[in-house]
Amino acid sequence: MTQQLNRQPAADQYGPSATQETGNSSVMEPGSGPFSYRDLARLDEALTMSSRETGLRFTLYVGELGTDTRATAEDLHSRSGGDTANSVLVALSPGQRVLEIVTGATAARRLPDRACALAVLSMTSRLGSGDLVGAIINGLRQMSDAAGHPGRLGDHAPRGIATGH
Repeated sequence: MTQQLNRQPAADQYGPSATQETGNSSVMEPGSGPFSYRDLARLDEALTMSSRETGLRFTLYVGELGTDTRATAEDLHSRSGGDTANSVLVALSPGQRVLEIVTGATAARRLPDRACALAVLSMTSRLGSGDLVGAIINGLRQMSDAAGHPGRLGDHAPRGIATGH
């Protein structure tokens, strides 16, 4: 069970993606994993809006992360295609009860540790009540709000990596 969604604000000019390139960039057929068609549409919309509002590329991975969850999340981020410096990966393994957020170097200046930690806290609270889709959407909104619009950037902390268990 693995689903991954990518939303890119600009055309991919940095080489092949590690995911199947489609309009939704989903590597599984809708409905074959933990998400219904409606869930996938809601997630796609949230990823699209996050990318449009911030100019960053948000990627979502839901599935097993192995024994070293951090290393797996960082590897997924590096293989996500596009300009990884301007991307944010939300990696969630419900079975392992692990949530990892990985930001590229440029994205991290706009999305500091504190903002990622707050998003993780909010997401884990909703995950605890069984609302997987709501947790992801809420986390994406929080990170988008924290990152702001490309024209209104502030100088933030150099890394934006948070882990929640």
